[in-house]
Amino acid sequence: MRVPLSWLREYVDLPPTETGRDVQAKLVAVGLEVETVEQIGAGLKGPLVVGQVLTIEELEGFKKPIRFCTVDVGTANGTGEPQEIVCGARNFAVGDKVVVVLPGAVLPGDFAIAARKTYGKTSHGMICSTDELGMGDDGTHGIIVLPPEHEVAADAIELLQLVDEVLDIAVTPDRGYCLSMRGVARETAIAYGLPLRDPALLDVPAPNAYGYPVQVADPVGCSRFTARTVVGLQPEARSPIWMQRRLQKAGMRPISLAVDVTNYVMLELGQPLHAYDRTRIDGPIGVRRAEQGEKLTTLDGTVRVLDAADLVITDNRGPIGLAGVMGGANTEIADAAEGAHSTEVVIEAAHFDAISIARTARRHKLSSEASKRFERGVDPQAAAAAAQRTVDLLVLLAGGTAEAGVTEVTAPSGPRTISMAADHPDKVAGVSYGRETVVRRLQEVGCDVYGQDELLVTAPSWRPDLNEPNDLAEEVIRLEGYEKLPSTLPTPPSGRGLTDRQRLHRRIGRALAGAGYVEALNYPFTGEAVLDQLGLDADDDRRRTVRLVNPLSDEEPSLRTTLLPGLLGALRRNDGRGSHDLALFETGLVFIPQTPSSVRAGEAPLTGQETKPVRLPVDRRPSDEEIASLDAALPRQPRRAAVVLAGAREQAGWWGKGRPAGWADSVEAARAIAREAGVELTVRAEQHAPWHPGRCAALYVTVDGEETLFGHAGELHPRVIKELHLPERTCAAEVELDVLEQAVDGTLQAPRISTFPVATQDVALVVAEDVPAAEVEQALREGAGELLESLRLFDVFTGEQIGGGHKSLAYALRFRAADRTLTVDEATAARDAAVALAAERTGAVLRGA
Repeated sequence: MRVPLSWLREYVDLPPTETGRDVQAKLVAVGLEVETVEQIGAGLKGPLVVGQVLTIEELEGFKKPIRFCTVDVGTANGTGEPQEIVCGARNFAVGDKVVVVLPGAVLPGDFAIAARKTYGKTSHGMICSTDELGMGDDGTHGIIVLPPEHEVAADAIELLQLVDEVLDIAVTPDRGYCLSMRGVARETAIAYGLPLRDPALLDVPAPNAYGYPVQVADPVGCSRFTARTVVGLQPEARSPIWMQRRLQKAGMRPISLAVDVTNYVMLELGQPLHAYDRTRIDGPIGVRRAEQGEKLTTLDGTVRVLDAADLVITDNRGPIGLAGVMGGANTEIADAAEGAHSTEVVIEAAHFDAISIARTARRHKLSSEASKRFERGVDPQAAAAAAQRTVDLLVLLAGGTAEAGVTEVTAPSGPRTISMAADHPDKVAGVSYGRETVVRRLQEVGCDVYGQDELLVTAPSWRPDLNEPNDLAEEVIRLEGYEKLPSTLPTPPSGRGLTDRQRLHRRIGRALAGAGYVEALNYPFTGEAVLDQLGLDADDDRRRTVRLVNPLSDEEPSLRTTLLPGLLGALRRNDGRGSHDLALFETGLVFIPQTPSSVRAGEAPLTGQETKPVRLPVDRRPSDEEIASLDAALPRQPRRAAVVLAGAREQAGWWGKGRPAGWADSVEAARAIAREAGVELTVRAEQHAPWHPGRCAALYVTVDGEETLFGHAGELHPRVIKELHLPERTCAAEVELDVLEQAVDGTLQAPRISTFPVATQDVALVVAEDVPAAEVEQALREGAGELLESLRLFDVFTGEQIGGGHKSLAYALRFRAADRTLTVDEATAARDAAVALAAERTGAVLRGA
């Protein structure tokens, strides 16, 4: 919401010395997000005056039309003689009043004006356009032609309101009333402790039976509809300069008088309005839900196929407007500039259901100034005042006549009352405000307050966000000042700290960061498109997602079932911006629907039915039953960790060649995660999307004596890399931390320290190519017995020397005893036992034997 300071001063008597920055500080203090203060006309210096075109001479011989004009600027030039000006624009004629900038002036952008020779003539100044004066878009993009009533030599800076300050406010969804000058003025008056001149306080005639007929078939979608009629509008009437300038400063383009008036009143009071050409309406105006497949051409010229949930405005022919979003082209107000004119208008000021309008706007991808206000909540009591204000302006500016008929269709409704203890804000903030302060602040925002210790508060009609005691407490706290809240830390009971689970997750994050990975946090949303790109089968469990009712993006309407899409997207963006050597990680939740096939012991499955909202208390710990009622409606949310790699894993330099990231690095990342829990991984080859079939490892840990799948790691499939536009040979790993926690036996094992030397034995075993190294390693460990301290695979070799279809695995075995120095015979015996068991289980043959 753009708020011109000059307009704001109409409703609040701000001190003359207050600047836009001062007002910004005050509004920020009461909770409004004032993003910027724009200085309009900064650096502008006159003389800038009204002139009248006396003569126009067309100059020939140039590539574009050029005109040599004489303009009467009165005595503004110091001589009283006509001013000679060269101009290329053609949208003005002799006798027109224009805006003239004279030599010595400075226009926005530090553009100094001086007499200069051009096109064979000397131009003493300029005839100005809106762009040159920084006025914004008025739809003409030409010379400003003023109404004839303005006097020659009048100060155009004041006339066009060229110097002002505009506050740009980011209005949050719960503060929809601030999408109006009335709402911002109310907050300003409260912030300064000054009275408010409410523009909605108008004398409004009572409804009668003579107004334009209106039939509301859906009182839930439309709880109020006010219709007024104005006839006899002068076709040549134009919006006055002051109205056009206010609209431009607020970020809207002037169009025609009737449309400008409705936009002006919407900005002033926050009530969206629509004006219909009465001669183009066939029969009564109706409000109903659309029929599935009905069509409507909206004002933007788009033919829209309507949904049965859309609320529409109709006449006898069918839909003539998308309620609360955009009007229809078939009842549009005609502009005299286009060769037609509307002299009779019907004004609509209605109140529509916020959720319905929000869904319609999103469904049709059609966000308008009206829909932005309706979906945040509009004051239903302001409709009649807004209609009256529109009528008054049309009568004043267009010479129209207001018909006596007033139509108002309303659905029964009562005030919203909230019961709250007088000291509730004190308890929430930890500050003693006292009853008088609480009552005063609530009255300032428009509430009616009754009672002593227990307050009965009636919320104002323009604040649909005030529904509970905590909402009222927030109003008191923000107006008293967030900066006045004391900074205190809760005192935890002794013996409390991070849980084992939390400590493990932190250790994992530190281990990955220490290994060169950078943490990347991503939104937990996904869509079908990226699951297709990952090459997941139609029956893959990761395709069963929890779909959001109100997603942030239609392309990602579901909660993620894997961390990989977000991480791969981050890797792709960074690679596209020049960072090619990447290693990213993320730990976070995934969301698994609790259908019968995925429900774990002790969990309640989702039924797919609507569940009654559960509001947890804030003054105590929720009971087990309250927590269980929430958990029953939630998907299962295991925590996972994932890494993605691309580019160089080791950089090249004087020390030697670098090394690109490979599938083994992703497996090692999984091992690093498991080591933080003191758990050993078992690695086996497997085919699992989205990994390369020949470079994918399934990772297992032992849980309660049984091997349990921990995750997968390896190089991504080339098709996936192509679909997602990733660097070649991108690798990834994803593991489930909940499984890792179950694999921890809970016994803290102290490291074994021996003062005796280690005995190292190397063995090279030849096995078939399809024998996993993990099976060989497991056999060596078991065969070596208790003396084995560590085992490491340090070489894999294939070649003619060992025969086709075979590979050589070279291991370094370290033996050590806790109570003695091992003899060569003891170390050799342990090695031989290990080799023997490996030969028995895997068919391994000692190389060279």
